[in-house]
Amino acid sequence: MSQLIINSFEEFSNYVGQDLGVSEFHRITQDQIDLFAKATLDNQWIHTDPERAREEGAFGSTIAHGYLTLSLVPFLWEQIVEVKNLKMMVNYSIDKLKFSHPVLVDDEVRLRAKLENITNLRGTVKTEMSVKLEIKEQKKPAFTAGLVFLYHFA
Repeated sequence: MSQLIINSFEEFSNYVGQDLGVSEFHRITQDQIDLFAKATLDNQWIHTDPERAREEGAFGSTIAHGYLTLSLVPFLWEQIVEVKNLKMMVNYSIDKLKFSHPVLVDDEVRLRAKLENITNLRGTVKTEMSVKLEIKEQKKPAFTAGLVFLYHFA
């Protein structure tokens, strides 16, 4: 899998309406879920108690927090596109976020991204992406969203 390299607004604009690529799969472990629960103070048993989740839960195991899956975007995004010649990149907004399917412990997920629009705002480049977090061997994605990143090229 090759990573797309972008060096400028002009290069980026060539990809409007196109799929930018897909990341590698990343396995969600119980350790990762537990660390996220600790960091966010969200210790609901469906995430952190494997025995109870197996016995009482609707999914037969613990599930990842929706926001844990969303927090993987920067890690997975960097596997798809490397934007060079930057002063700074800003996560600007998330539009139309929809969690469609739970991510169970030990599921593997990957990010798929498409560039919907790009605008040069007097030196600040606004990119609008549609993304989905795919779950290996599942038809429905974990989530879909529109992400807006601001790039300040050097």
